[in-house]
Formats: sequence, C-alpha cells, structure tokens
Amino acid sequence: MNTKTMEGLAGAATNMNLMNTPMRVYKEARRRGDLAVMERAMKYAGEFSDKAKEYKAQADKGMEEDAKEAGKKAELQREEAIRKRREEREKLEEKLEENRNADTSTDTVEISEEGKVLLKDGIESDSTGFDEIKVNAVREPVTYTKTGETVPAEQVTGISVSV
Repeated sequence: MNTKTMEGLAGAATNMNLMNTPMRVYKEARRRGDLAVMERAMKYAGEFSDKAKEYKAQADKGMEEDAKEAGKKAELQREEAIRKRREEREKLEEKLEENRNADTSTDTVEISEEGKVLLKDGIESDSTGFDEIKVNAVREPVTYTKTGETVPAEQVTGISVSV
C-alpha cells in the first residue's frame, strides 16, 4: 500500500472522528438556544470536514498510483509467464523433433548362421514347422506361488456350499 494512501485514509478517519465533538456541542447549544456556540461548533465541524475531504483526495491519488503500479507489476508477470511458456514450448518442440528423427532411423535385424540354416531347411521342406511348435506349446495348467515357482494345478472335482 502506498504511503499516500495510508496517510490519506488515516487522516480522513481521524478528522471524521474529530468532527463528532463539535457536532455534539452544536446539538447541545441548539437545545439551549445559544447561537454563538452553535456557530463556533459548526465552524470547527466544517474545518474537520474540509480536512477529511483533503485527506480523501490524497488517499484517492495514492490508490490510483497503487493501481498503476499493480498494473505494471501484473504486466511484467504476464510477460514473464509468456516468456517461460515459449521456452517450455521450444524445449518440447526440440524433444519432439529429436524423437521424430530417432523414429525415422531404421532398426536392423541380424540372423545368426544357425537361424539362416533353419530358415533355409524350413523353406525347402515346404513345412514351416508351426504345427510342431503349437503341439509343444500346449501344456498342463500350472499355478504360480508367491515366490514365482510353478506348481501343477490340482483339479477340483466337487464343491460343497452350505447356507
């Protein structure tokens, strides 16, 4: 908060509170019918009111300056956030470009001599050998323990449920 704003608000509040005393004196003098006291009391009340208006104007100026400073600060923060987002986006685009370049490279597969021989034998005999593999792939059901060992599955012949 700007010092002008604080001073203006404090001064205006103080003068408004000080204005209560002459107003009380004015009311008492009016009840008694004393015009001289009423005029003096109104003079003091008017002075306090004028000072309160001056302090209010000062507080308004301070608040305008605070608003300008806050606007400048907000603008700087926005610019900083934009700059950070641009940097992050550029980094992300660089990573994406690197990934694209890595994806365009080709992978090579090398087949060992044994694999070449087996492949050649499979093609010449017109048998791919997949049937043999499938037969070997069929196994008995197994259960795995907590340690990861396999245990042959036991077949349950009957289930008993009582309610």
